[in-house]
Amino acid sequence: MLNIPQINNAKILEKQYKLYDSGGLYLLIHPNGSKYWRLKYRYLGKEKVMAFGVYPTVLLKEARGKRDTAKKTLSDGDDPIQLKKSNRRAQKIEAENSFNNLALEWWKNEREGWKEDHANNVWRTLEVDVLPYIGTRPVKGITSGELLDVVRAVESRGALDVASRILQRCGAVFRYAIQTDRLVYNPASELQGALKTRKVKSRPSMSREELPHFLKSIDNYSGEMVTILALRLTILTFVRPGEIRLARWEEFDLEDKLWRIPAERMKMTSDHLVPLPKQTLELLERLRPITGHYDLLFPGFRGKDRPISENTMNQALNRMGYRGEATPHGFRNTANSILIEKFNIEAVDKQLGHQQRNKVRAAYSRHAEYLEDRVKIMDWWGNYIEQMEAG
Repeated sequence: MLNIPQINNAKILEKQYKLYDSGGLYLLIHPNGSKYWRLKYRYLGKEKVMAFGVYPTVLLKEARGKRDTAKKTLSDGDDPIQLKKSNRRAQKIEAENSFNNLALEWWKNEREGWKEDHANNVWRTLEVDVLPYIGTRPVKGITSGELLDVVRAVESRGALDVASRILQRCGAVFRYAIQTDRLVYNPASELQGALKTRKVKSRPSMSREELPHFLKSIDNYSGEMVTILALRLTILTFVRPGEIRLARWEEFDLEDKLWRIPAERMKMTSDHLVPLPKQTLELLERLRPITGHYDLLFPGFRGKDRPISENTMNQALNRMGYRGEATPHGFRNTANSILIEKFNIEAVDKQLGHQQRNKVRAAYSRHAEYLEDRVKIMDWWGNYIEQMEAG
């Protein structure tokens, strides 16, 4: 068996030669003085040579340990060289299946359906708050606890909404890995309810029983007619108050009975369509002599090129005695709770401008828009409001 002095004092000859240790392990001495560890063994009747590295990077004790491991592999019936190659391939695959690489694949796959700003924001949150910590890790090695540490770090900054979005996006990356057969378990699935949630104060909404009295209150309101009609249009269309304030005459196609709200204003990928029942068309005819010569349906009182303020409708509600009991946005909740009892919930969601969570349904929804159903919904709603107004 070799010892350290023998190795250090090995002569340099014109031809390479071997210094044998034991069990097939030897040191190959090259004419330039380099010393390479080798193991000679037989597998299935064939002689093979396995490399263990260079001395002194790999010391004698370490080389013997490698020899013993190879012998154990042989005794198990496997070829040490082939096993080493298989391990290297597995390591390469793991490196290719790092969270960073899969997150990038997922992002490129999803971004086609996103606006550019949103896509950039999604990648930026991953790049800043996730990739520095688990980006290089193989996805199959990331545990729920490890992922929780990542999102808790964001949560500790008080950024609860960001932490929640990061957990959702990481979960989507892991789902993509499962779908592409590179993972069998989603560590994000175990973290539901693990993060703090921000208390959301719901906007006050009106019950259906209160509608008749409220509509009479509007009739008796002595404020500006523009404000009264803005409230009425909000009730009839149940769009967000911001869309009422920014509505422009050019967006209304009275012949096709449609209000087409531009996609960029709705933060959507396509225009939002609002079918116009006869009650809404009648309201627009009442409004046209007042503001029809302006761009905006509801221009502000201090400048006709600017919309009414965010507080105009709220203040009107306060003066009618509904202080804190109802808001313009709350009409959406009122309409939703009534309509889902009678109509397809997907069509109601689409009319409310909600984002579709189910991708299959969303794809259909983008194609067909449920427009026929939505025309029926809006016609029914217009008649319903008319009946409520009649008491």
